[in-house]
Amino acid sequence: MRCPYCSHTEDKVIDSRPAEDFAAVRRRRECLKCGSRFTTYEKVEDTQLMVIKKDGSRQPFDREKITMCIMKACAKRPVSIVQAEEISGQVEQQLLNSMKREVSSHEIGELIMAKVKALDEVAFVRFASVYKQFKDVDSFMDELKNMIEVKSRRDT
Repeated sequence: MRCPYCSHTEDKVIDSRPAEDFAAVRRRRECLKCGSRFTTYEKVEDTQLMVIKKDGSRQPFDREKITMCIMKACAKRPVSIVQAEEISGQVEQQLLNSMKREVSSHEIGELIMAKVKALDEVAFVRFASVYKQFKDVDSFMDELKNMIEVKSRRDT
């Protein structure tokens, strides 16, 4: 570490402790040349997850965007913002755990749909209708019939 006072590169660590809810380490250091003390923070460098859109363009992953999409699908439904944020967090964690640096918007949509379906079926239909961009009423009805069929098999 370079001393901010004299630019000397040798120092000793006097104290270390967790910071930012254990997301970082705070270190008190003392320069071995001038004796000045200074504080440094160490934290894991997050890799920026990039989303590959349908048109091939790329943009940074935005957890808030997912939360807002879920909340739109859950409008006037008994789903809280906390539940939507939990789903967003779960999706983000799944993507980060996959160790991919780039992920398609299709893959993200599928993860969201699975989680919203488990949360609220009406919200799932709303989300699916926008995400899957149904061309006509028949394709929308096919999705609903499939959902009813799966539910009836599960109930028996």
